[in-house]
Amino acid sequence: MDSLTQIVLGAAVGEAVLGKKVGNKAILYGAIAGTIPDLDVLASYLTDTITAIEIHRGVTHSILFAVVMAPVFGWLISKIERKSPANWKDWSLLMFWGLVTHGFLDAFTTWGTQLFWPIHYPVAIQSIFVIDPLYTLPFLVFVILAMFQKRTSPKRRKYNRLGLIISSSYLLVTLVLKGITYAKFTNALQEQNIAYLEMQNKPGPLNIVLWYANVETEDTFLIGDYSFFDTQPIQFHAFAKNHHLLGDLKNDHNVKRLIRVTENWYTITEKDGRIFLNDLRFGLLNSDPSNPEFAFSYELVEKDGEIHATEVPKTRDDAKELLSELWDRIKGN
Repeated sequence: MDSLTQIVLGAAVGEAVLGKKVGNKAILYGAIAGTIPDLDVLASYLTDTITAIEIHRGVTHSILFAVVMAPVFGWLISKIERKSPANWKDWSLLMFWGLVTHGFLDAFTTWGTQLFWPIHYPVAIQSIFVIDPLYTLPFLVFVILAMFQKRTSPKRRKYNRLGLIISSSYLLVTLVLKGITYAKFTNALQEQNIAYLEMQNKPGPLNIVLWYANVETEDTFLIGDYSFFDTQPIQFHAFAKNHHLLGDLKNDHNVKRLIRVTENWYTITEKDGRIFLNDLRFGLLNSDPSNPEFAFSYELVEKDGEIHATEVPKTRDDAKELLSELWDRIKGN
């Protein structure tokens, strides 16, 4: 999830674990715990694109990281907060739950996470988008309300508990909607006599009303969308895999790494002699299947005898166009 959401979750968890004993410091250090895993994005400034993608939502999002680092962070906080009634074990427990819930929440998103690192087993339930205001804003309100209550006030615990219950219930609702839309997509594929190898469904950006499906067939990938306000049948648009365009590049170590990141949900396009690998997991930036702009596309460039991936930049205009088309699509076809 986005940074604000993880800060709010960490703050609420910190309050639940230690708020009665240390008050708003539990919220503060919980928020810090909720932020720490995402510091892996700094890798993008220190290494190449492919390595940065591999690192993000890797080790720092794992259960192992929470187990190993919680006592370390707990010890550091105990040294900073020497006069606090909380001890090293208390702070370690707070940090553990702040760190581990970060990874658990990310596992629900379309990106997923490496909960079981160093075992390569990405967990991506794909029931909530990485930014969802309906999940975050009510949660944030209850955390703020709790902050302004006295440390020993029953209202403080009540507000924080309500925030955790409502946010958790929202996640459960996303699972139900994922099941409903999965049935919608599979039924549509059957009715249209489309033979397929695999299908994934996920919510659209910023909402859980509009859902998308990625469908793999022998030579193409299909992308379909469905809004709960739709009155027309689901349509699927085909995108050729074009994996043959890689040629000898398919044997390159870095290209193999990038393909592994996409979990084989990728197409290849060629423009003016330039080769692009498009990650299908995150959909399109536009609604024009004849001229698709993928949310994540990487140009494969040879440099110093090695193949490097350069992410195609996105602009503010891309975001504006996407939001405009998204709102129209949510309202139904």
